[in-house]
Amino acid sequence: MWSEEATVIQESGRDLTELSAIGPFTANFISRWLKDRPEVPAPPPIRDGFITYASAREVTRVHAEWVGAAKADHQMHTDETDGSSTIDEMAEAARALGRERIAITDHSRTLRITNGMDEARLAAQGDRVDAVNARGAGPWVLKGIEMDLTPEGAGDMEPAALARLDLVLGAFHSKLRLRDDQTERYFRALANPDIQVLAHPRGRVYNFRTGLVCDWDRVARRASETGTVLEIDAYPDRQDLDIERLRIVAAEGAWISIGTDAHSPGELAFLEIGIAAAILAGVPRERVLNLLSNRAFAERVGLVRAAKAAKISERGTNRVAGGKRERIDTTPGKSGGSRFVRREAGGRFSTDQTSAGRSVAQDKRVKAKNAAPKGMKDRGD
Repeated sequence: MWSEEATVIQESGRDLTELSAIGPFTANFISRWLKDRPEVPAPPPIRDGFITYASAREVTRVHAEWVGAAKADHQMHTDETDGSSTIDEMAEAARALGRERIAITDHSRTLRITNGMDEARLAAQGDRVDAVNARGAGPWVLKGIEMDLTPEGAGDMEPAALARLDLVLGAFHSKLRLRDDQTERYFRALANPDIQVLAHPRGRVYNFRTGLVCDWDRVARRASETGTVLEIDAYPDRQDLDIERLRIVAAEGAWISIGTDAHSPGELAFLEIGIAAAILAGVPRERVLNLLSNRAFAERVGLVRAAKAAKISERGTNRVAGGKRERIDTTPGKSGGSRFVRREAGGRFSTDQTSAGRSVAQDKRVKAKNAAPKGMKDRGD
């Protein structure tokens, strides 16, 4: 998450303690390692395929043709679920970074550990988004949601409520450690008529979870056929989709959307990681939602909705059948948060599991047992 590499700091004669979370003791170790570099083994799969924020910034710096992608961020969370800040605060921070469009995509009702939203709260949030847009200060704020999907591909929100949104992300949050092929699971999710974007498709998290396994050629091809957009989650410890799989997405003609998955204003800066991944993977710019104007974006989302509705009509079936809700694959914090991170940066302090459907009393016991370290805030998803 450092904006500059340690080598650059040292070579310029500056103190390594300029870097976040580095004090004199650790700076001394890093300095010695840089002068006499140890042999670095290949990373294990759970830590492989990630790029640094500093290297991402260098990639975007030399690809000016992608500057427009930095003007839109299609996933972020507020304090109405498991984020730290209000819609206004996220919009203000995004404006300072030059964003012209952002999507508020708080969690849906099944994710009770994140204080997920029901239809009434979602509608009320929509009114607040309208008020922010009415002020005209920018960026344009999209009404969205990150809807939980069952392994059967079913969502947990009423279609009528979702139809009023500008963008619907669908995401798996359970059974994320299965090791058998999940291709059919992806097919069911991509067929869901209510979603336009499949968020953090693999479900991987750095040093915590390797993510789901599938035939990515077939999944990317099906995404292209259904029009469902695949996300690059630019949060540093997700980077999902990764460069290797993005090359497959590019080859199969699917669209992508880039979002920071930010839960605090400071995390909005990491959009460059997702942009760099798209560049390095050779994703065509004409298939990136972030590069569309607001009007073209709305038209593209409308096309996806219409195509899926037509497909449902052809089959003569209703919405994707519901599935049994499973234990949420996340780590405990308060009700409304699941893993500990720095308010403005990152860092994980727990890898336990918890249930999404626990009682208030259980929430209190978990909160007491897993109290966030001083100065830290817990984060959902």
